[in-house]
Amino acid sequence: MKRSILCMVFCLALALFNAQELNCKISIIKEASLEVNSTELEIFKELELVLTELMNNTQWTKDQFTTEERINCSMQLQINKIPSAGTYVGALQIQATRPVFNSNYNTLLLNWRDEDLAFTYSRNTLITYSPNQFRDNLSSIMAYYAYFILGMDYDSFSLKGGTKFFNECQQIVSNAQNSGAPGWKSNEQGKRNRFWLVDNIMQVAFEPLRDCNYAYHRNGMDQMYEDKVKGKKALYDALSKLNPVVQVRPNSPNVVNFLLCKRDELKSILSDSEVKEKTDFVTLLKRLDPSNSSKYQEILP
Repeated sequence: MKRSILCMVFCLALALFNAQELNCKISIIKEASLEVNSTELEIFKELELVLTELMNNTQWTKDQFTTEERINCSMQLQINKIPSAGTYVGALQIQATRPVFNSNYNTLLLNWRDEDLAFTYSRNTLITYSPNQFRDNLSSIMAYYAYFILGMDYDSFSLKGGTKFFNECQQIVSNAQNSGAPGWKSNEQGKRNRFWLVDNIMQVAFEPLRDCNYAYHRNGMDQMYEDKVKGKKALYDALSKLNPVVQVRPNSPNVVNFLLCKRDELKSILSDSEVKEKTDFVTLLKRLDPSNSSKYQEILP
């Protein structure tokens, strides 16, 4: 088994273009109470390899990336149920980071949990993504998040620079509509699924969130090394852009997730600030994300 899967991995690596965009770490864990045998554990390890190759050796864009420019991200698949042999149900945790200019620091761009993971997989199966076609649910989910990560990253470097990648996400959603798999439709319970994650960000009402993403990183974080006072002012101005979104879509998962990514970061950045500056930030953050007010209160001394 190991030889066959390594052969597939090697062949795929040779076949694909050498300038890929993602440096994605894949891990598969099981829910604590789920009993699995040694064969299933071997399948998990095999699938980790296959998905790593899919994410890191697929050319997702037409842009050229050096090794250092790859986007660092991680995806952890948690298997909660195995209804039948080769069928898996669980959740997926996705994280992505972005480097900050003139520093060794990486800022968190995305920290999202997808509760609608469901797929089938058989040993020695090579998973590939075909644009404009629904092949299987797992490849569609992985491609969706590859493009969403790219969209968030490009948006952070240029104003609405990630639009073409969010369009790809929407195309994947459209292709998966009739698959019967969870997470792809607007009428499913709640609004935290893949349909709404990208649909929200492409709506006019959420343009200030995309403006915030750009301004927070380019005007704030990337300037922090040169002028921390100016950088912190830019962070406040960027976060203030979220006010109109919150007014029309309070507690939006997109806004809440963005703030979740920045919560600990802001606490660290503001650690040496005067009380007034801390208070101004905390007041703003509580207004934007009232359900997590107690977390933002920790910024204050």
